[in-house]
Amino acid sequence: MQELHDAPLAPLTTFRLGGPAVRLVTATTDEEVIAVVREADAAGTPLLIIGGGSNLVIGDKGFDGTALRIATKGFRLEGTALELAAGEVWTDAVARTVEAGLAGIECLAGIPGSAGATPIQNVGAYGQEVSATITEVVAYDRRTDETVTLTNAECAFSYRHSRFKEHPDRYVVLRVRFALEDAGGLSAPLKYPETARALGVEAGDRVPAAAARETVLRLRAGKGMVLDPEDHDTWSAGSFFTNPILDAAQYEAFLGRVRSRLGADVTPPAFPAGEGLVKTSAAWLIDKAGFTKGYGSGPARISTKHTLALTNRGEATTEDLLALAREVVAGVRDAFGITLVNEPVTVGVEI
Repeated sequence: MQELHDAPLAPLTTFRLGGPAVRLVTATTDEEVIAVVREADAAGTPLLIIGGGSNLVIGDKGFDGTALRIATKGFRLEGTALELAAGEVWTDAVARTVEAGLAGIECLAGIPGSAGATPIQNVGAYGQEVSATITEVVAYDRRTDETVTLTNAECAFSYRHSRFKEHPDRYVVLRVRFALEDAGGLSAPLKYPETARALGVEAGDRVPAAAARETVLRLRAGKGMVLDPEDHDTWSAGSFFTNPILDAAQYEAFLGRVRSRLGADVTPPAFPAGEGLVKTSAAWLIDKAGFTKGYGSGPARISTKHTLALTNRGEATTEDLLALAREVVAGVRDAFGITLVNEPVTVGVEI
């Protein structure tokens, strides 16, 4: 277990932003993780959990407490049952399951961050969400001071949400268990039209899992969504805003705004999101509100590859990023009456 004081946190985030922590501890076993959490809780010290840092916006003043970096390792595959330690690099784990000929998370390739973060956010992309394959999550419960195992149902998964996100100061994820599928080396049925088109098949078809993974990686890279230290479009948190989910009245009001602003022949993206609910596209809203790819003149700008990513062009501060985020939120609200919600966790700042 490594301990540093007045430690920079920016290098631990994909934004490369944020001030230092009073104390930074790197834990490599579940026992070390629990010991650090217990110590901080007993002393009343603020605690920040860091995994891959891909969903984190830390204020320029840093963190006045203990930052705990979870660097645990563990990849166990027995048949189609997979268990990952929280500190495992997610995209590497996906690659290993595809190499083993298993399906279920192949379309989640290229997503930066650690395995332990995936159930918190119910990570999803290209037609897959981890909630479809997670069977159990092992976590340390700070309220009861014990290690608990939560079933899929107990995790209360929904779109980019979970029990862990609902109670961010209660649970520390230690291990995540999945049930994958042996489909003879084929992928799960493709649900995302863009992926199917890129592979030359129909939605619902299966393809070799390796081909699905490689296609997703190529699609993500084209949008600046695969980490590359030389590409400032990837100095981001990926999708900065979640796709809005609207009830019937909100959706009708939204359509009225679209007709008024863009014309009666324009139809915004719309996807079923449960009984009486419709999900629309945050990227579409941002673009149609006037924030196109590459928008901005300062050190924080919208990605040149994808309107949903806000990026650090190399010299940005967290305040630069937040100013851009606030401008986008205000512009979309003024244009369409919808308030975008940020996906990354903010530390010491608010949008």
